[in-house]
Amino acid sequence: MGNDREILNEIPKHVAIIMDGNGRWAKQRGMPRIMGHQKGVDTIREIVRTASDQGVRYLTLYAFSKENWNRPKDEVGFLMNLLSQYLDLEIKELRKNRVRFNVIGRIEDLPGQIQEKIRKTVEDTKNEPGLLLTLALSYSSRVEMIDAIKKLCEKVVRNELNYSEINEDCVSRALYTANLPDPDLLIRTSGEMRVSNFLLWQISYAEIYVSPKFWPDFTKEDFLEALKDYQRRERRFGRTERCKSV
Repeated sequence: MGNDREILNEIPKHVAIIMDGNGRWAKQRGMPRIMGHQKGVDTIREIVRTASDQGVRYLTLYAFSKENWNRPKDEVGFLMNLLSQYLDLEIKELRKNRVRFNVIGRIEDLPGQIQEKIRKTVEDTKNEPGLLLTLALSYSSRVEMIDAIKKLCEKVVRNELNYSEINEDCVSRALYTANLPDPDLLIRTSGEMRVSNFLLWQISYAEIYVSPKFWPDFTKEDFLEALKDYQRRERRFGRTERCKSV
């Protein structure tokens, strides 16, 4: 890792990113969409390094949504192969940068070989002390909430939980992200002004930063600018300035 630490204070503990625009990046250049996804992996590598260098503790990337299964078969197949290659090739990079690997989503939807590679990568990096990198795969925030509701209902039926005891903390612990703090900063690339069914519960008070750049063009400098913009925000969590000082 480099020593070019440019951000000195108020680092967001958890940054989540909607990596959007791979296909449009490729289309602008007269390339197949799959080339945009390929280039997007290079961006992931650079942003993981930068986040780690800057002291971000948690980085969550929206890599493949439940809805993405509806894309053309050849594109889905390429994305699965790309994910498989990433898991094979990036383990050394992750360990070099002391990064732990994590996944959220309906992992059982993925091909069996990829599920096994995910388990191995999680196991091989579990003791790394640095950044926790989480990929959201076959992920849908609404499905996540439904799964959480079912989990809580099962506890009530088994008399392990009284329905009157269900509160925000209880729901948070039932989500896929139970081991993660809520994001402080949500970044979306490609200029789109929507959250696309990503971490809907968890981003309730996240600061949102939208970059006009497509994900393959999003650089270290762009990420640093997002962190600097976050530092200029005043996070009130629904309170007024007067209430903050009480």
